[in-house]
Amino acid sequence: MTDSAAGAPTVFPAVLHRDARAAIRLLTQAFGFREEAVYEGAGGTVLHAELSYGSGRVMLGSEGRGGVFDAAMEDAGPAAVYVVVEDTDAHCARAGAAGAEILMPPTDRDHGSRDYMARDGEGNVWSFGTYRPGAPS
Repeated sequence: MTDSAAGAPTVFPAVLHRDARAAIRLLTQAFGFREEAVYEGAGGTVLHAELSYGSGRVMLGSEGRGGVFDAAMEDAGPAAVYVVVEDTDAHCARAGAAGAEILMPPTDRDHGSRDYMARDGEGNVWSFGTYRPGAPS
């Protein structure tokens, strides 16, 4: 690892969507992600997109675009992603106001985190909370 990469994430969730454009809209408008890159194929198919939140990123694309990853994910079902946020209650309020389906309201957890859970339009579960995996206690 080079010095410039020190502290940079090395794990990136990747999710395929039937409607990747709708997923990008929900993730940016409801959950506060920032669109970093979107690469399109013929007909506007999202081949690859990267959205950031804090120092993390999620990669996503359209189902049915072909290739090994698309074939491997064909029967994978929904995914779950956890994202660290500073203010769980404010983040949940924003998500709900933007139309996200809230599965669990902000809740204090036994491990010291305050979390909430939402589902996107294609069944993927997004958890947001104050717990930072790997952070010194």
